[in-house]
Amino acid sequence: MENTKVTIIDIQRMKSQKKKITALTAYDYPFAKLLDEAGVDIILVGDSLGMTVLGYENTLSVTIEDMIYHTKAVKRGVKRALLMADMPFMSYQVSIDEALENAGRLVKEGGAEAVKLEGGIVMQDTVAALVDVGIPVMGHVGLTPQSIHKFGGYKVQGRKQAQAREIVEDAKALEDAGAFSVLLEGIPLELAKEITNTLKIPTIGIGAGAFCDGQIMVIHDIIGLSGEFKPKFVKQYVDIGEIVKNAVKEYMKDVSDGSFPREDHSYFMEKSHLRPVQKKQ
Repeated sequence: MENTKVTIIDIQRMKSQKKKITALTAYDYPFAKLLDEAGVDIILVGDSLGMTVLGYENTLSVTIEDMIYHTKAVKRGVKRALLMADMPFMSYQVSIDEALENAGRLVKEGGAEAVKLEGGIVMQDTVAALVDVGIPVMGHVGLTPQSIHKFGGYKVQGRKQAQAREIVEDAKALEDAGAFSVLLEGIPLELAKEITNTLKIPTIGIGAGAFCDGQIMVIHDIIGLSGEFKPKFVKQYVDIGEIVKNAVKEYMKDVSDGSFPREDHSYFMEKSHLRPVQKKQ
């Protein structure tokens, strides 16, 4: 799949072939192009853009217009990866008709090739309706960020047996509804392993341990652009934030002491265009 377009069929085949699926978020053209050229399998335009790009406290303020705008930008940078977009809060919960309309806009206007939505059994009919009209859906269970007020914050879900059973049933319901995969967030690794072994469709984990069929991370988290927020499940590979700040400080110093710009950063007029100065008589 190195040079061919990734589809949901490829993602599902990777589970049966026991090949790990790689996924990352992107919110703009430059990052999308970089991730795509690196060979990531899935690029998600996450509603996490509310926090990473727009500066909101959580994802709840993100609108469908925000998602379409950023999905269009990401689309321009993607040639190979499967492009998926999050359905933001209240864009699919009110009615199936609204879910169809908004998911359709993400595909038609944004260029998404699949959508992701949160919720299990309660979203089963909605997922089925979307799949029926040809829109691939990734489900999302466990810690669902759009329900942070219900959960009382970003807390690990499924540690107790009763809640773990509910999450298993939610995942099964999504598979039965036709979802091509399920994202498992913020759950114990033992529970993620059980769900992964139970489902025929792939599981993608974030804070769900190593037994999932694939992993997804927020790009800002793994390259050091999320500030002091560092969840336990994040592995930071580089600190781009410090690199950028140091570059800016060096630029400011060069401007202040006059060492930038030099002549080799400047343009000059062609001599043939210059007229000799006429001396006054």
